[in-house]
Amino acid sequence: MNPFQPAYLLFVGTGALIALAFPVARHIPQQRLRQYYLLQGVTLLGAVIGAKLSVLVGDYHWPWTVISDWQSVLWSGRSITGALIFGFLSAEIAKPLMGYTMPPNDRFAAVLPFTIAIGRIGCLMAGCCGGLPYDGWCALRGPDGIPRYPTQAMEIVFQLSMGLLFLGMVKRGMLFGRLFSLYLIAYGAFRFVTEFLRDTPKFFGGLSGYQFLSLVMMALGAAFCLKRTLAPPSSWGEFHPVTTSPKPACATLEPYHD
Repeated sequence: MNPFQPAYLLFVGTGALIALAFPVARHIPQQRLRQYYLLQGVTLLGAVIGAKLSVLVGDYHWPWTVISDWQSVLWSGRSITGALIFGFLSAEIAKPLMGYTMPPNDRFAAVLPFTIAIGRIGCLMAGCCGGLPYDGWCALRGPDGIPRYPTQAMEIVFQLSMGLLFLGMVKRGMLFGRLFSLYLIAYGAFRFVTEFLRDTPKFFGGLSGYQFLSLVMMALGAAFCLKRTLAPPSSWGEFHPVTTSPKPACATLEPYHD
């Protein structure tokens, strides 16, 4: 699929603009914003590299298969699986090097599914990331005219559901600092299951490269979620939305005191 199709670029670009415009950092102290945005830059760089590397594994079975036409690889698409994995790993590696002590931004984790859902609308219109041929009750016809499993629509519903769930969790201060880890687990599981319906190359005993990346995603999410549950860093205390000061019975909890 040509990633420069107008419909694809429109919706992917819109999703990216929403992610940039939404005030996810308004709860972060002014003196820490520079460090926060520096880490976001490192995360973005890792995500961009990972998005392309995951296509090499998922679509081309590299490095197990020799690639002769690297130009076609260069102009091929990118995958959110690699973007999530490598963006996450880049941030976690950079944190101790930067002396970064703030918790993961749950607000960003709540906005991310909405931006991906918008991007998937572009996939639906452009015909990429589609399902296997299927002529059942829920089939969708893409630009090629072939009825297929509606994998793009299924992911749009999943992402919107996760976004709404996370908004509620942020408001209540639930799983503080662990929402992105939870997202890795949930999306990894969703992607692993739906890959059976997607029209992607299956290399490993009927499994696609993206399914192995999904397993990596779930393992990372589970490991960091468990670690941060059992031994949360003491430096997170000043950012935690739950306070011990007494409040009237009718008071409403405002997680980040906007």
